[in-house]
Amino acid sequence: MPSAVRALGPPLLMMLTLLGTASPAAARPAGWSLAPAGGSRPSFYAEGAPGTALQDTVAVANPARTPVTVRLRGTGLPVVLARATLTVPARTRAEVPFTVTEPPGSAPGDRSGAIEARDGTGRTASVPVRLRIAGPRLAALTVEHLAVHPDGITYQLVNRGTTVLVPTLAVRADGTFGRVLDRAPRPLPVRLAPGTRRTLGEPWHGRPFLDRVDVRLTVTADGAHATAAMSATFVPWGTLGVLAGLAATAAVTFLVRRRARRTRESETPSREPELTGAVA
Repeated sequence: MPSAVRALGPPLLMMLTLLGTASPAAARPAGWSLAPAGGSRPSFYAEGAPGTALQDTVAVANPARTPVTVRLRGTGLPVVLARATLTVPARTRAEVPFTVTEPPGSAPGDRSGAIEARDGTGRTASVPVRLRIAGPRLAALTVEHLAVHPDGITYQLVNRGTTVLVPTLAVRADGTFGRVLDRAPRPLPVRLAPGTRRTLGEPWHGRPFLDRVDVRLTVTADGAHATAAMSATFVPWGTLGVLAGLAATAAVTFLVRRRARRTRESETPSREPELTGAVA
């Protein structure tokens, strides 16, 4: 049994109570409901330092006239339930303690998950779990692996801080004869959790046909600032290939004609010069 569970001791025993009025459910499928125990909370919330075992209790209420069996599990967070399978008698509420433990060294910030229950017919219910890891809030990010492709720009954003970031992106590109791309800062449709990495793309229609450009990305989020830059050369290799082929054809034609002309000249018999003057 995990140490976080052993620390709870006797409270791990399932508690059964007869239903008077069922506690409000965060989600209420037909016949039974799932909710935090001990009040009308819509969700679970806990806060603590990394490594702390945070404890709470979930309740399954069965107001029906027949027992119901559900399977419990935690999602999105390191949740340890006192039991995973629970049979609740008719008109009874069962309470199951659980713990949430973030490993020591976890980055401060907000986390989210849920406690879910499913019965034998496939009906499900869930209650959100929100966890805040105590510590200083730090916004930091980097832009990595910037690359320019024929159809656009790709790059990676990495959240190096301890808080969720919603980044804003600006793009600029300068060519030989001036600016060829200038996009004002705009929010990106992503949320970066601490420690996460996302690969994103930026379309670029109408890029230069033949030019050398300097591309620069600037990303900001919650006070954090990061940039990445690279140079790219646009060369219409297809067009150059056609031109090279035409040039080669013209050169071959010229050489063939020149050789043919020389051949004709060499095959023409030379005429003897006529002698003029008196004959002795």
